[in-house]
Amino acid sequence: MAEATARRRRRRAHDHQSGNTGPEQLPWRHIVNPNPPLAPLSAEQLAEIHDMSMRILEDHGIEVVSDRARDLYRKAGAVVDDDTHIVRIGREAVMETIAKAPDTFTLTPRNPERAIEIGGNTINFGLVSGPPNVHDRVSGRRPGNFDDYQTLIKLGQHFNIIHFFGNQAVAPTDMPPNSRHLDTYRVNLMLSDKVFSAVSIGSGRTRDAVEMIAIARGKSLADLVDEPATFTNINVNSPRKLDTEMADGAMQMAALGQATIVTPFTLMGAMTPVTLAGALAQQNAEALFGIMLTQLVRPGAPVIYGAFTSNVDLRSGAPAFGTPENGKANVIGGQLARWYGLPYRTSACNASNCVDAQAVYETEMALWGAVMGHGNVVYHAAGWLEGGLVASFEKLIVDVEMLQAMAEFLKPIDLSRDAFGIEAIGDVDPGGHFFGSPHTLERYRDAFYEPIVSDWQNNENWQQAGGKDGTERATALWQAALEAFEAPAIDPGRVEALDAYIAQRKLEIGDDEPTSPIELP
Repeated sequence: MAEATARRRRRRAHDHQSGNTGPEQLPWRHIVNPNPPLAPLSAEQLAEIHDMSMRILEDHGIEVVSDRARDLYRKAGAVVDDDTHIVRIGREAVMETIAKAPDTFTLTPRNPERAIEIGGNTINFGLVSGPPNVHDRVSGRRPGNFDDYQTLIKLGQHFNIIHFFGNQAVAPTDMPPNSRHLDTYRVNLMLSDKVFSAVSIGSGRTRDAVEMIAIARGKSLADLVDEPATFTNINVNSPRKLDTEMADGAMQMAALGQATIVTPFTLMGAMTPVTLAGALAQQNAEALFGIMLTQLVRPGAPVIYGAFTSNVDLRSGAPAFGTPENGKANVIGGQLARWYGLPYRTSACNASNCVDAQAVYETEMALWGAVMGHGNVVYHAAGWLEGGLVASFEKLIVDVEMLQAMAEFLKPIDLSRDAFGIEAIGDVDPGGHFFGSPHTLERYRDAFYEPIVSDWQNNENWQQAGGKDGTERATALWQAALEAFEAPAIDPGRVEALDAYIAQRKLEIGDDEPTSPIELP
């Protein structure tokens, strides 16, 4: 405990000396879940889901649009119909192939101190990714733009509880769609030193990410094969379709030795059967099928079992998140990933239209499922709103609060002799108090988690301070974080090389879609 206290005091001193006046926060750290994972299903029930999943692959198959991907499955023993693009494959080939994937690996960004461990009992929280719109209480709801993108990356870099960036924190709709990935990658590398995701649409966007990270790290592509730095997330177009862009993105990443998350987009009642059993069987079949593709390209390539199973509102067809069914799916997805010896990606989402109680309780429901299911990569953990249509600055701050509290909840309990305070108990008279106890005074600054959003004043003082609710306080906090933001240093020579690469690639791309040849190992 003394060591932890000293670290926090050094952090405060550093922040004061550097002029960092942003919200006080927890230090960067690797989070390990010390608790056993929830296991709502028995071994027999997991085996039943596995069997049903294998029957889907054997009897019904997956439509694979990519010619190259179909050829890889064919060579692995699959029955391929080139007219319908349906690929059917036996369970023995599936299990033999996915067994080659690692159960743990490390992703190292340009700052090695920000490396993240994927697998085992580690948990990594990611910023919202992919919405077309953005919202804050100052400027309102609007289509995402490049300035907003930079703001979100700054906030994600500033808060230590955010471990990685997913696929584009918000779509910069004011940028050319065929080349804006180059500009967003540059922002990721200039304003952050954390792990970020490659855009998964096709081989060109994924390769550009790896090339640019290699430049920023002073490495070659060959170096990164053995020291992966990034990942991409591909979605199976549920039900049972793997399109060319997703397949090409996965194959390119595997060929370069980088990580791929394979995530079926499975909403019960729309993309899967309405039952949780049917959804889990389909999710599992689609995930294993995509994972198999990465191992056919490069055996041992890092890969993550992804799950994104929730339900729809059957009255409107709208997606719902943070539901009991979503929470169960998050937990069971972890059971399935462990069944196959794979790292696990899950999410913490909500369907609220504003930063209100619904946004919080739905996110917390999903988050508990993700954590108790031992998710290693928790996508959309900060800033997700409107079922993924909006990246919200205020929701990001509220989520940072919840994630920090969750991280503190997961810290091991100090049961040292000093922590028991037996002498302090003896020194305080019966019916007395511990406020003035030396044991308390030595620890009061760091005894408990200090929230950044919560207001613990009594009602009278709260009213005198303006009577602001949590969402209003979150507005002030993201503004303070932006004022305190400092971009991490990067070698000027590497910046020059990055800019030269971007300029050359924009010339090559022109008005076309970015592509790259996939050179299989």
